[in-house]
Amino acid sequence: MHLLATIFAAAPQQHARGRRSGPLHFEPADLRGAYREGREGNLVVFVVDASGSMAARDRLSAVTGAVVALLRDAYQSRDKVAVISMRGQEAELVLPPTSSIDIAVRRLGDMRTGGKTPLAQGILKAREIIHRERVRDPQRRPLLVLLTDGRATGGTDPVPRARAAARLLSHDAVTAMVVDCERGMIRLGLARDIARDLRAGYLQLSELTGDSVAGIVRGARVA
Repeated sequence: MHLLATIFAAAPQQHARGRRSGPLHFEPADLRGAYREGREGNLVVFVVDASGSMAARDRLSAVTGAVVALLRDAYQSRDKVAVISMRGQEAELVLPPTSSIDIAVRRLGDMRTGGKTPLAQGILKAREIIHRERVRDPQRRPLLVLLTDGRATGGTDPVPRARAAARLLSHDAVTAMVVDCERGMIRLGLARDIARDLRAGYLQLSELTGDSVAGIVRGARVA
């Protein structure tokens, strides 16, 4: 019950109810409730292929732009954003879940590119972060955005391991989107396979920019 609102509802009726002194006279119609607006938000986890050189820098630039754009919305959407970079032999959590633009810009400015693509490790790292955040805040809804061409090259049997990791994550009730970054004349379609294993949405962007990637998230996340 919202006490103050109930008093305000009852006060104008006191004369009609015959009250001249003493406690307020309440009736059932005076009761007012307090309804707490939901504070749930989304946890947006970007997993980005940082292998290679020029193409990797384009992907990182797009993710950085998307993160900044989404965090500008964070006051209203109550979202947090995290970024995992895949390069070399490991997947690195370069931006732990945050709603701070300052922290995001500082951390993402230090991301490096080059080396192989440990795709399986990136997907498993995302699963780890999502599980950890669910313990901290069970009401926060996870959204995974994977930017990759699907060409896993890190470790033994990299493509089968990546697809196995995707199938594992698909059982965790995570909304996922795969942005296919494959370019060139020869296309293997591996990112589409990963999307299928993740039970994720799949799309290719004609132009990979911060605004285009942020638009994907805004369209996919739960308001």
